[in-house]
Amino acid sequence: MAERGAHALALPDDWPAHPDPILALNRMGSFDWDLDTGLLSMDAQTHRIFDLTPEEYDGHPESLGRRVPAAEGRRLDAMVNRALREGRENYGTYMRLRRRDGTLRWIHTQGYIRRDAAGRPHRIIGIIRDATEELDDIAGRQERVARAAARREQTNVVQATTAALAHAHSVQDVIDVVKDSHGLALLGSTSLVLGLVEAGRLRLVAEGPEGSSVPGTRVTRIDEPYPMSEAVRTLSPCFIESPEDFAERYPILWPHITGLRITSAAYLPLIAQGRPIGGMGLLYSGRHGFTQEERNLLVALGSSIAQSLQRAMLYEQEKDLAQGLQQAMLPRTIPSVPGADVAVRYRSGYAGGSLGRDIGGDWYDLIPLPGGRVGAVIGDVQGHDTHAAAVMGQLRIVLRAYAAEGHTPATVMARASVFLHELDTDRFATCLYAEADLSTGVVQVVRAGHIDPLVRNVDGGCRRVEVDGGLPLGLSAEFGDLEYPVCAMELDPGQSLVLCTDGLVEQPGADLDDGMRALVDMIGTGPEDVRDLADQLIAMAEERGGDDDVALLVLRRRALAERRPEGRLQHHVAPGDPEALTRARHMIRATVRSWGARERSDEIELVADELITNALMHTEGAAVVTLRVLSGTDRRLRVEVEDSSSALPRRREPGEQGVSGRGLLLVDRLTDVWGVEARGGGKCLWSEFVMDETDEPT
Repeated sequence: MAERGAHALALPDDWPAHPDPILALNRMGSFDWDLDTGLLSMDAQTHRIFDLTPEEYDGHPESLGRRVPAAEGRRLDAMVNRALREGRENYGTYMRLRRRDGTLRWIHTQGYIRRDAAGRPHRIIGIIRDATEELDDIAGRQERVARAAARREQTNVVQATTAALAHAHSVQDVIDVVKDSHGLALLGSTSLVLGLVEAGRLRLVAEGPEGSSVPGTRVTRIDEPYPMSEAVRTLSPCFIESPEDFAERYPILWPHITGLRITSAAYLPLIAQGRPIGGMGLLYSGRHGFTQEERNLLVALGSSIAQSLQRAMLYEQEKDLAQGLQQAMLPRTIPSVPGADVAVRYRSGYAGGSLGRDIGGDWYDLIPLPGGRVGAVIGDVQGHDTHAAAVMGQLRIVLRAYAAEGHTPATVMARASVFLHELDTDRFATCLYAEADLSTGVVQVVRAGHIDPLVRNVDGGCRRVEVDGGLPLGLSAEFGDLEYPVCAMELDPGQSLVLCTDGLVEQPGADLDDGMRALVDMIGTGPEDVRDLADQLIAMAEERGGDDDVALLVLRRRALAERRPEGRLQHHVAPGDPEALTRARHMIRATVRSWGARERSDEIELVADELITNALMHTEGAAVVTLRVLSGTDRRLRVEVEDSSSALPRRREPGEQGVSGRGLLLVDRLTDVWGVEARGGGKCLWSEFVMDETDEPT
């Protein structure tokens, strides 16, 4: 309905009526507005008041817009709509009209609303009279009211801009707030420019609208004769009151901006901690001069922008430093691993929530080991700061060192926990270490408070491998519980091992198990290629957001045609560990079968078990079992068990009731050939099994 109405500016209710009713009657016209058709008819006197001839008016209220200032039209629209909506019978207000010669005249209009039997408004009958003389003395008051409203609006804009700047974390965030059309533009500025101080020069970083800057002024010296340079150089705002003032003070710049119809300008230095970091220019069209209150508001605005810019600059410096530190702590390159395809990814958890804290302690690592083995590490140090990254870097180094020294996975984890506990830090870390023999597919997994690994099958689908774990690194040493169970599993050719930190699993408001199930589904339906799969998982994390880091490692065991069929496997069996012998048996069985000796796998496993058991029973140290394939006139699988005792074994007849002495007899019966060799301070018992020529790795 508002679009159908005339326009007016409502004045306060206590403004006086016309003092001379007879004079008012002589200057009064009438109108009849049909709300159904939208047509509004006016008498001859109303035409004269609007300074329109009958030929210039087509009966549509919209054609009166050329005589009504836009601001006053919007106020009348609101008044008419309110009267219709509230069921009132009439409305009345003062308004200003712009006559043909551009002068403004006051009128008073009053409308009477007619409704049908259902209460629906269908017609407005009203009067319009010239009220210029009676309101001449009131116009000043109206102007004062408008000025007060404008000041309140400007103050609100400064406050709103300051509030928006409080959430800006980068220089671009600050620029976006400054360029917001609902921000500084409401201060009346036609255009703005923003520059930052860099090496004694001002570099323009923002302008609005585009093209507002003068060509050749993108980078200027601070000592050049430009108003922004002057403001930065003197640390004082530069207010330009008029076009003449602009042309006189800055003759070099003025000819280039005359097309913008600038009538005044304010250039503000952006000062933080007593030094200039930039400058801002606000250019105005249609306004001349600045009151002291307006100057104070603009200076306050400049101070707020300067503080936000400084905070953003410091944040970006910290961010660059943090990201550089974290990249230095993570492996620069991932080594090529024969028999496997590997992809690693890292996503920073920065979500804009904290300054300089977009760095964490998540890490990955891949460690080449002797005998075709490889160690895969994934971990997460508590906290999101540079200290967490520093601790992460140290942990990564010691884990790599312990693994390269040949320690078992459980020992690697236990020693890393002791190391972290002895550091001067209160941080702990979760970690998962998987040592894989790519020739056999045997993977030994140790978990320290970390989430379980996942395995993607060759034909799609994925499963979670539940691994009994110990306490996080640092905590297990503090509480004296350094026992880390080892889970042995097999990774078939074409299967992929997926290790990740909890940033890829946890979702706000969701249970961790639900997150794991969702991740399992995504991996199971994802691409087979490890790089494509890693990209998809990280893209999902990016889309979901969150303030936690994500580290990801995907290792796919290649198919047999892609790897060397012959191999060598070595494994340490520690004394006093009941589970060690079980893990060794599992490893031997898987290795023998993968090398094609399925028909004799039970015999080989039994002989190896007997040799290992004897070594552990009759010596004080560990046993080292080695399996390898020998090529020659025939193809043989050799089992070697070394110990630290130089005493040679002695065959004995066990007798009918004997419980010992049967070991070497069993070895002699099951093997094709066996023997013993001196090895430094110890010895090596070996057995060889002839493999059928048709035997091939499976």
